[in-house]
Amino acid sequence: MQEQDNQTPVVDGDTVNIDTPIVTDPANPESATVIPEVPAEEPPVVVDMQASEPVAETVVVDKAPEPVAAEPEVERESMEFDVIIVGGGPAGLSAAIRLRQLAIAAGNDEFMVCVVEKGSEFGAHTLSGAVMETRALDELIPDWKEKGAPLNVPAIEDRLYMLGSATKATKLMDSVVPASMHNKGNYIVSLGNVVRWLAQQAEELEVMMFPGFPADEILYNDDGSVKGVLTGDMGVAASGEAKHSFEPGYELLAKYTIFSEGCRGHLGKRLISRFALDKDSDPQHYGIGLKELWEVTPEKHEEGVVMHGSGWPLTDTGSTGGWWLYFDENNQVSFGMVIDLSYSNPYMSPFDEMQRLKLHPLIRNVLEGGKRLSYGARALTKGGLNSLPKFTFPGGVLAGDDAGFLNPAKIKGTHTSMKSGMLAAEAIFEAVQAGRQHDDVEAYSTMYKESWLYQDNYEARNFAPAMHRMGQWMGGAFTFIEQNLLGGKMPLTIHDNQKDYAQLERAAHAYQPTYPKPDGKLVFDKLSSVFISNTNHAEDQPVHLKLTDPTVPVTINLPLYAEPARLYCPAGVYEIVKDAEGAKFVINAQNCVHCKTCDIKDPSQNITWVTPEGGGGPNYPNM
Repeated sequence: MQEQDNQTPVVDGDTVNIDTPIVTDPANPESATVIPEVPAEEPPVVVDMQASEPVAETVVVDKAPEPVAAEPEVERESMEFDVIIVGGGPAGLSAAIRLRQLAIAAGNDEFMVCVVEKGSEFGAHTLSGAVMETRALDELIPDWKEKGAPLNVPAIEDRLYMLGSATKATKLMDSVVPASMHNKGNYIVSLGNVVRWLAQQAEELEVMMFPGFPADEILYNDDGSVKGVLTGDMGVAASGEAKHSFEPGYELLAKYTIFSEGCRGHLGKRLISRFALDKDSDPQHYGIGLKELWEVTPEKHEEGVVMHGSGWPLTDTGSTGGWWLYFDENNQVSFGMVIDLSYSNPYMSPFDEMQRLKLHPLIRNVLEGGKRLSYGARALTKGGLNSLPKFTFPGGVLAGDDAGFLNPAKIKGTHTSMKSGMLAAEAIFEAVQAGRQHDDVEAYSTMYKESWLYQDNYEARNFAPAMHRMGQWMGGAFTFIEQNLLGGKMPLTIHDNQKDYAQLERAAHAYQPTYPKPDGKLVFDKLSSVFISNTNHAEDQPVHLKLTDPTVPVTINLPLYAEPARLYCPAGVYEIVKDAEGAKFVINAQNCVHCKTCDIKDPSQNITWVTPEGGGGPNYPNM
């Protein structure tokens, strides 16, 4: 059975008693047990959307599931390795490559490293802008150019804009652009293709590679240390019963396990809670990144140009974030937005903000007449150094975005993720060579403190909290002073202790933006977008979006916040549908692009994302 996090629904930081359903009958408002700010009229809700492309059968979860019989004992095969790596992104693959490099150099060619990846192939779930700093890659594989790494487009020019309205744009002079946002020496890349190339390098070093095998559970020794992971069962019906195609997951055991699942890793989240790794840290902060890949007309393409901007349209809802346009090779342009998940307006829809942004003349002039090739979305950590948890524990470590090493001032996390994986590998290899296993590899933390990665994180430590607490203009001015004049060495550290999910205001008081209707040329809807992300999940499997209490969406989130899941989800997974029996909360799990936003932003902390059957989810091409 799938382990579920021990969560309690919360509203405004207070525990809510949900033993008695909350009445929201407009005709009898005095009967409501919620606090007085609940609107007398129920906020508008979305009625079942009509998909323009095939969508999985909807799953209604407006009532508690029926009891399930105890799971019979399943006989599982076990495999033992020196090190297991969970997640085949930049951090995990860099760790695998470095471990095998060290083993070969030490004459220990029998040193066994295994990487499990939930995507159908390495790179299938990888999504980023991306402008890549090569510092870590230079260290890991110095001859990467000769080996054909797909870094073909150097960044040649930076342009930074402030959008004052739906028609106005101001280009900032280079002299006032924060030093961290200059990209000379970096490369515009498809990070998915970089990951595919890294996977090839790992295979050549005889790393055991298992795509399509999600790590479903953590395995512990009797003393509480991590001893490995359990991969997910295949062929389980939505009812929880085994189908004819049932194949049990494998027990993968190791001396140490590296968890590098990316942002809000579902196992990393459990480890942080179990070992209280974040007890001395600020709360982690997140953004949602949404990306479209376009092929534009040749006369509009400027290979190597990097454009960033902020302001409108997010200023309409008091939200923060920014956008990018990266001009890659073959007339392709990466376009997208990152929106801080600390936003307060429950009616703000990140997907629709990105669609609306394309109507600005600055963006329209680039994309109009072109062809949209792909779409995707992914959450990212942006709390920086202040939000880093302790990333070692008995039997394992956290690496990459599972811990949160991204540098928000540079808007880059690939080089930091890779370096964290390399440091984890060096510390763990040293421990294994000394005959140790299943203990706390504290040398990883020491190595981090002594590396350029710590300095990279330290210099950017104030960026995110300054922008959150001071706003766009004052925060931007603070960042310029710190980055350009003081070299990241401001003699103070700003903290942001407000949790992202707790920032939503009540729907009754919120401004409701008007979003453009899709035209199928420049502006699109969610479902046609999900279609071109090549997202798919095997039919008839358990829903991988778990509700701690199935009544919360309708009895708490709907009256208080107009159920924001239907808007913050960038893939149309969640809906409120009305019928003769009233409002129902519907989960279209087939649409899920694995962005994890729901696990982060749900105001009641009632949604837990867990792994679906192996190979499910998006299959991003060239993203």
